[in-house]
Amino acid sequence: MRLLHTSDWHLGQHFMGKSRQAEHQALIDWLLLQVDAQAVDAVLIAGDLFDTGTPPSYARELYNQLVLRLHEAGVGLLLLAGNHDSVAVLAESCDLLARLGTRVVATAGEPADAVHVLSQRNGQPGCLACAIPFIRPRDVLSSQPGQSADDKQQALQQAITRHYAAVYAAARAKKETLGLALPIIATGHLTTVGAKSSESVREIYVGSLDALPSHSFPPADYIALGHIHRPQTVGGQVHIRYSGSPLALSFDEARQEKEMLLVDLDDSGLRTVNRLPVPCFQALVGIDSNLADLPAAIGAAAAAGTVDRPAWLEITIAEDDYLADLPARVQAMCDGWPVDVLRIRKARGQRAAQLANERLETLAELTPDEVFARRLAQENLSDDMQHALMERYQRVVSQLTAPTSGEAL
Repeated sequence: MRLLHTSDWHLGQHFMGKSRQAEHQALIDWLLLQVDAQAVDAVLIAGDLFDTGTPPSYARELYNQLVLRLHEAGVGLLLLAGNHDSVAVLAESCDLLARLGTRVVATAGEPADAVHVLSQRNGQPGCLACAIPFIRPRDVLSSQPGQSADDKQQALQQAITRHYAAVYAAARAKKETLGLALPIIATGHLTTVGAKSSESVREIYVGSLDALPSHSFPPADYIALGHIHRPQTVGGQVHIRYSGSPLALSFDEARQEKEMLLVDLDDSGLRTVNRLPVPCFQALVGIDSNLADLPAAIGAAAAAGTVDRPAWLEITIAEDDYLADLPARVQAMCDGWPVDVLRIRKARGQRAAQLANERLETLAELTPDEVFARRLAQENLSDDMQHALMERYQRVVSQLTAPTSGEAL
């Protein structure tokens, strides 16, 4: 049995004013070539198929195209909901898509319902899948009065661990019922302890669960994870893996080599996991420079672009060089090059390091004036400008807090 493990496609992403539609179309075309060339039996997408709960129509069209083309190729698809996905959107067509060889698991339900048989291309059972999507606290936990934040975090972690154990037990029971020596895989869309993230990853258990320890997973032969966009193993265990996103979803991911994973299983369990590098369909280039060196840096970045598909740039300028007319200057430098500047910002390394060394404080310990003053201090402004902004801020606050004519003085 050969699975292709991928996740975090984020169809419909609106990237700093740019559509990713052409990239996702190219990704689907490439994927269909790979499932044939690599003799893939089934594709597994471990969450975040869509970027939002209300994907645009073209994103849904791409989704339908993927399902139909995999069906025509005789390749099954197991799709899990992620934290970006809408349960209602994915669930609305799951019965119809099941007729086309696509299993959609939108929410965590009864353990027995989460166990699916994935077939090989010849129609023979290939493995049992504990198909577990992103787990929302309400799926597995009832709120208890008087719980502290630590109590809630521990309770949620224990509830998720119990759910995995229950689904795995249901898979073992089904295996015995079938009387077949099938390997068992599990899925998940969550953060695990030690996972390396990126700026495009949204925290999904804020205030409730920081990360799930790897020992909380059941002893499945392979565990296919999504949510973290950087491909990696978990806890040094080769059978627990994030495939990462196939496209760079932020500029800090631009230097990553994106991949999918070819997972080979047989009656004895996991055999091999091999990387399948994903081509770059759109160049994203981050430039850190001062004004003097910027033209040369833009010229170097232009090598990654074409006239039809310019390289997308994020330019970070040294603070001392950040001027009011900088956007116009940068645009003049880019004229004639196949590049498109999506964002210009100034470096904040020194201030960030300084703030990181300060004592951590909560908003409750600061007055509004102190919060505004510290925010001003992060900007490269003259003393006169900071003073003028502070005066205007205090004037607005005074107007908002002044008693009205109907109030007692």
